[in-house]
Amino acid sequence: MESAKPVKITDENTALAKAERYCAYQERAQQEVRNKLYEWGVVGRVVEIVISRLITDNFLNEERFARQYARGKFNQKHWGKIKIKQGLKLKQVPDVLIKKALLSIDLDDYTHALEDLLSKKAAVLKEKDPYKRRYKLQQYAYGRGFENNIIS
Repeated sequence: MESAKPVKITDENTALAKAERYCAYQERAQQEVRNKLYEWGVVGRVVEIVISRLITDNFLNEERFARQYARGKFNQKHWGKIKIKQGLKLKQVPDVLIKKALLSIDLDDYTHALEDLLSKKAAVLKEKDPYKRRYKLQQYAYGRGFENNIIS
């Protein structure tokens, strides 16, 4: 069974229309869209033209993406700020926008989420020694991306 070869997009308008559909589905980072355009076979200055048109038409907004990413990862996956920051850096979001996105997370919700996370983990831990138990809970919270000063 042969797989179909991907069709290379050479037309700027076709690339723009396809990128608009891609961005309309969910918020995207600029780098995600750029990589997808390269994957579709769009090359050269057409990529930058399409990206700039998407920004102008408000299909692509890094600040909106960063806020939604932070909110989604915190609410759905219960990630801490460190892990969210790493995820945004992988998507090549500017540091200024990362800071804004992290500030949008309410501190009370953040500490409450950590408490809930640790209480659920404590319920399934079989460790009896209180020091080892505390260590395992701290390591779990670190792995989820929570900061040391919040955990302690």
